[in-house]
Amino acid sequence: MPAKGVSLGTEAAQQVLAGGSAGLVEICLMHPLDVVKTRIFGFYKGILPPILAETPKRAVKFFTFEQYKKLLGLSALPPGLVFAMAGLGSGLTEAVVVNPFEVVKVSLQANRGAQTDSTFAQARRIARTEGLGLRGLNKGLSATLGRHGVFNMVYFGFYFNVKGLVPEIQDPMLEFLRKFGIGLASGTFASIINIPFDVAKSRIQGPQPVPGEIKYRGCWKTMSTVYSEEGFLALYKGLLPKIMRLGPGGAVMLLVYEYSYAWLQKHWW
Repeated sequence: MPAKGVSLGTEAAQQVLAGGSAGLVEICLMHPLDVVKTRIFGFYKGILPPILAETPKRAVKFFTFEQYKKLLGLSALPPGLVFAMAGLGSGLTEAVVVNPFEVVKVSLQANRGAQTDSTFAQARRIARTEGLGLRGLNKGLSATLGRHGVFNMVYFGFYFNVKGLVPEIQDPMLEFLRKFGIGLASGTFASIINIPFDVAKSRIQGPQPVPGEIKYRGCWKTMSTVYSEEGFLALYKGLLPKIMRLGPGGAVMLLVYEYSYAWLQKHWW
């Protein structure tokens, strides 16, 4: 918690910097896992766009989590539930911010061989032809809200509740490993629980099976369609690479955030 008497602006700056640092370090460490699927060398090729996108996104995640936690801490909610609800709030806020970027990213990936638009040009094209609403730059918003809301609810709720139950260890290295293990479990469980929303988001925002016909519309309807046509396991496609990415990546983010935030609170000028 911030020191007594610290202004909201200072607190916010510390949280944003710590959250951004967490995202930056996580991308630098985990980016090779995204690249190794297609090439062996040049693990850090193409890392700049993820850094530019993920660093502010993580800053939003951790800053809003802290603010929701502080706000909900004034309520009559049990402390353990406060962490989960603050995580849910941060995830929903994060989803609103990132969804247009997700729409553009998925569109670029789907049309990679057909055109060479820049990210900005693709965003302008979508806004011009489809608008800013749920058929344009905010397509798939409900699925993105579910994906980020559920992930962060489990991610933060599990981490801070379990961390409070498992006794601290005096040895710094063992204490680091304790937190890393809990963070790893947090990222893994959150990935397992939220992946159906991820699948729905990809179907809604990606190319439709029949051009000109919208088959996947709405989060729950899309999950129901996938389940009825392809079976239960189709809702968990891509789970293993997701866990490999967000299990350790989630642990890295939490630890970098905690240690950098503590350092900033101590050394803030």
